[in-house]
Amino acid sequence: MAPADRRPQLLLPFLAPFYAWAIPVSWAIIRAGFGIDLAIHGWEKVDRLPAIFAAIGAGTTAALKPQFDPTHNIVLAFFEFIGGICIALGLFTRFFAAAAAIELAIITFTVFWPHGYNHYEYVFWWGIAMFAIAIHGGGPYSLDRRIGREL
Repeated sequence: MAPADRRPQLLLPFLAPFYAWAIPVSWAIIRAGFGIDLAIHGWEKVDRLPAIFAAIGAGTTAALKPQFDPTHNIVLAFFEFIGGICIALGLFTRFFAAAAAIELAIITFTVFWPHGYNHYEYVFWWGIAMFAIAIHGGGPYSLDRRIGREL
């Protein structure tokens, strides 16, 4: 047995049943919290879509403000809003969490990094959490586990 596989002895052994229940539930709480946060962040892009589609229909996308860039908003609305909901539910968890981790790494190092740690720390740590979720997967309380398949 590798050292990482060994669990330390509990100082208070009577807590073992609680930990057996709480540890799997805690992963669902972490996954749901970060997924909901990502979906809320993505709603901003979803909210911009009607104006973007109206501009595309009128052929006037050049007049849109930079934050209304059609390509970025459509892609980010999908990965942040839909992906955030999927991460929260534990559906296609690894795919959407990996996509979010890549997106957050790009944002961290291209937008916020030059301004120092106090500017990039939130996005950086959020990306680290998404990376961990991508590696771990949905966990025992996820739709991935319910349907019996994950990436």
